[in-house]
Amino acid sequence: MAGKSRRRGLSPRAAVALEALRAAGGLLAAPFRLAGFLPRRRRWIAAVEGDLATPAPIDPLPPPPAASGRAWHVFVSCAEPSGEIHATSLVDALRAEAAEHRLPPPRLSGLGGRGLAARGVELVGDPVARAAMGADVLRSLRFYARLLAAAAAHLRRERPDAVVAVDSPALHVPLGRLARRYGIPVVHFGTPQYWAWAPWRVRAYARAVDLALTILPFEPAWFRRHGVRAAHVGHPLLDLLAGAPAARAGAGDLVLALLPGSRAAVIERNLPWMLVVASRLRLALPDLEVVVAQARADLAPAVRGHLERSGASRWARLEAGALHETLGRAGAALAVSGTVLLDLLHHRLPAVVIYRLGSPLAVGARRALLTVPWFASVNLLAGREVLPEHCFRGPGPVEEVSAALLRCYKDERGRERIVAGLDEAAARLGPPGAARRAARHVLSLALSSPPP
Repeated sequence: MAGKSRRRGLSPRAAVALEALRAAGGLLAAPFRLAGFLPRRRRWIAAVEGDLATPAPIDPLPPPPAASGRAWHVFVSCAEPSGEIHATSLVDALRAEAAEHRLPPPRLSGLGGRGLAARGVELVGDPVARAAMGADVLRSLRFYARLLAAAAAHLRRERPDAVVAVDSPALHVPLGRLARRYGIPVVHFGTPQYWAWAPWRVRAYARAVDLALTILPFEPAWFRRHGVRAAHVGHPLLDLLAGAPAARAGAGDLVLALLPGSRAAVIERNLPWMLVVASRLRLALPDLEVVVAQARADLAPAVRGHLERSGASRWARLEAGALHETLGRAGAALAVSGTVLLDLLHHRLPAVVIYRLGSPLAVGARRALLTVPWFASVNLLAGREVLPEHCFRGPGPVEEVSAALLRCYKDERGRERIVAGLDEAAARLGPPGAARRAARHVLSLALSSPPP
């Protein structure tokens, strides 16, 4: 960016303090924003429903830059283990794009964990390890303030050609504002789900990013309508799923996969309830094999503890680190809402989706703030309820969920309808290759201005 080496801006400490004040002001203003939002909530919902029905193909790629010997530097940031998976794919894709277009390999620095470090990224800080610990927000405020200060100092001193943030808007919106304060363009890969709840947050987001790379097909129209420059690249998980086995077991294979989430607090809230449902289902299907699928090995002791305390260890077991093998054998699944639903989609596996709320405040927030007709991503992609979904607090619909799962095994025509709906959702999700497409957009933005 022209002249950015001379644009010193605020000191990192002052810039982060300003972000803290901005965040505090946002909290104070939240009741007023909510009051302004509630009378218009129906209009927000109608607009999102229109976006769900709007076709959104992959956007054309910008032309590649001319071959040159120019050195270039990208700051890559991720804050959670799931985001780091996509960040490492993006790093690989950036290097591949550079090689294909006869450019020097980029210098890479950033925020991340062991995955980015193993890719040779110069790390300024590690928020991924903190996220994996599951520390609560209040105890983490000082950590993230120091993290942002270290990132700001690096950005101000090194002046990278672009900042690429992956997912995690709570960290990356303030980081984006810091980068833009120092004249550095910002790309956000994996746009936040502001379309789902509290949509007024998009105003601050629009001021924090230069280019948003959307991953779901209904997102580009929504973000563009709210003043965000967006390019649709597709979902990065499809790059990983392209090599995963997808053989689907039939309904006659009496295996139920329980997917209680990948965070300790989420597992605590959902797995005991799921085991109650599974025990009820076993009354109708005595030979049912129940498997708890968990990708994180460090959470295996917690899962086993739940199995033992509930008395389910006699008939349910944990399978850790082999998600697709588990799903390939399953006849149905009971899953929390999240990215894992795209793994189910890959296998075209019938399932019931739950979102179990932890407090009365969460129940009230859902009723007031939600702006989508469904919360499960597969249903949003299909534009209808393909997978039964239930959001609740407390005892919940045990009988209804167990009956829906029983139909997955017993109702052949109903199962076929679910699979057909999953086919529709997968077709709308688009092809793999998101990381490479994202890398092209980053490369174009990073090299579109003179070097600092």
